[in-house]
Amino acid sequence: MTGLVYAVVAYVRSPVGSFVEELRREMHPSHTHADAHITILPPRTLTSDERQAFGQLQKECQANPAFEVTMGDAETFAPLTPTVFLRVARGAYRLRELHDKFNREALYFQEPWPYMPHLTIAKMDTIDEARKVLEITRQRWQTYDGSRTVRIESLTFVKGVGDRWMDVATTPLGGVTAK
Repeated sequence: MTGLVYAVVAYVRSPVGSFVEELRREMHPSHTHADAHITILPPRTLTSDERQAFGQLQKECQANPAFEVTMGDAETFAPLTPTVFLRVARGAYRLRELHDKFNREALYFQEPWPYMPHLTIAKMDTIDEARKVLEITRQRWQTYDGSRTVRIESLTFVKGVGDRWMDVATTPLGGVTAK
């Protein structure tokens, strides 16, 4: 996919997010430009304008309450892609429901892969690098003693080209007061 694309993410601003960002800085320092996040809608082109797409997102967010998810094991998408991530173990169904509600109308896109809720540690350049980072991640995650729970209270509509992303707007989920 080339050119301007959009996505919807839930930033992870918690001890888990700090863990991911520190590990990413160490494992793949050239990819530290993205804050820790769980992607709800993967990158896509829009069939409408940005304002219409964000309006749809806001409307759906108001109808869905905030919730928590718990992070599970460290895994990789290898051999399909050299991505290392933490799987969402508890509450993943809520993220799938949001994905399915959002992936229509102005935000619809025929995605190349099935949606799987996860928190990316790093997308490496090769499968071998991903396997090495996976082992280190598993060791570190095993000794991590902070909370593995992440509260999803708001979603951010982002746009970007390549690896560079910019926030367009953030909207709270239902029942959460905007900050």
